Amino acid sequence: MGIKLGLVGLGSFGSQFAKLFKAHPLVDKIALCDCEAEKVKKFLNDPFMAGKVSEKDCYESLDELCKSDVDAVVVITQPWLHAPQCLQVLNAGKHVYSAVPLITLPDPDEVIDWGVKIAEAVKRTGRQYMLGETTIYRPQTMICRRLAAQGKFGEFVYAEGEYTHDVDNPCNLREVNKTRTTGKVGEQFAALIAPYLSRGLKTTPMGYPTHSISGPIHVMQTRAVSVSAIGMPNTNHDPFFKWYDFTDVTALFKLANGAALRICEFREIGTESIDLLNAETFRIFGKNGSFTRNRFLENDRSIPGKKVTWNHQDFTDAEMRDELPPEVLEQFKKVYNPNATPDDDFQPHGHGGSHPYLVHNFVKMVAENGPSPIPIGEALHFMAMGIAANKSARRDGEVVKVEQFD
Repeated sequence: MGIKLGLVGLGSFGSQFAKLFKAHPLVDKIALCDCEAEKVKKFLNDPFMAGKVSEKDCYESLDELCKSDVDAVVVITQPWLHAPQCLQVLNAGKHVYSAVPLITLPDPDEVIDWGVKIAEAVKRTGRQYMLGETTIYRPQTMICRRLAAQGKFGEFVYAEGEYTHDVDNPCNLREVNKTRTTGKVGEQFAALIAPYLSRGLKTTPMGYPTHSISGPIHVMQTRAVSVSAIGMPNTNHDPFFKWYDFTDVTALFKLANGAALRICEFREIGTESIDLLNAETFRIFGKNGSFTRNRFLENDRSIPGKKVTWNHQDFTDAEMRDELPPEVLEQFKKVYNPNATPDDDFQPHGHGGSHPYLVHNFVKMVAENGPSPIPIGEALHFMAMGIAANKSARRDGEVVKVEQFD
């Protein structure tokens, strides 16, 4: 017997996941929820969704959805809603998936408070929280996770991660922001942000640091303990950045494993590329092996003074990805190609092909009542790293401790 999932938030991003959740063979039923009825109706009337979606399982409020018989809820709404909505779902006794990040708010104390509340709810209810961070299911992270588990890196020395997303690049942040701040919910943003601005609270790209931080931290299975960061402000009075202290932040973290981690979060930078190898990427260096640009280079230095042999291997995306169960892969193929045959290659889409893997791992977690692959502790640590980096940048690079959580 399969599971029943609720999807809340059927806008441009949530829409990219709806058909994948429907296609998963462990999902029997899908409940749809959005405060704008026409968005629900679009999927209700989509022939692809037939068989798993019915009108009686369509809702216009999260309150209604939480009272239903769904086993879990997928939250893909505006970023400032993530934490309170996830907390509501957990308190209703259901597993929850959250789009990234944990929450975006200019008040760092409030961000931490929401994370702690969710962690307490996970412990109290026995339900799981999973962060939907795409970088953790990019092929580069998958291969590095396997190599690290095999001890191929040796002791970690240094890593770097970056997310260079200029405001005007092809995935235009001005348009993304416009989408998020229009419509029935989005129009509430101006009133939401006003009290923070009146208190002099602003943000930086490190308020949403998950794409750059998560890969190296997840692979090395460590935590950051302190940071020194430098921020660059906007100087041409661009109205887009009116609630940003800095548009570009570079941070150097000291990690609990002894390694250093350099992170860049840039929103005003002279590049238009959104390709992984140029914009959303990481590198990891160990004493025995290093990974960069889809290449792993290693030595066999096991005995001091022994002549070293160097080997390298270049990977394709397909070689780096984890395997999906055959029955899941065949159904996901049909999402992208309704006429797919068993002989057709699987070409996953979304943030480096991460979307199908996020869906599968959440469904598997719910169906097996297993542990979260990206739990609240990790989600909260990503935010704590960004908060500490912001504090350091506002203090001209002063070394700041990263708050730690159990």
